[in-house]
Amino acid sequence: MSIEVNGRKVDWAENETIKHLLRRIKYTFPLVVVKINNQVIPRSDFSNVIVPDNSKIDVIHIISGG
Repeated sequence: MSIEVNGRKVDWAENETIKHLLRRIKYTFPLVVVKINNQVIPRSDFSNVIVPDNSKIDVIHIISGG
């Protein structure tokens, strides 16, 4: 059982939320957008949305500057 995160195969963990997945794979950048199977997940739902097995996840870092 696995998922794909930014093109990389990662072991899937049952009942793991987006928040826990990001922590486990060490995505610590504070501003990210997460898409699961091309569906954008609101940041407010990161603690509630369970990552499904065999899903494709895109984590996009938001960077601003001037």
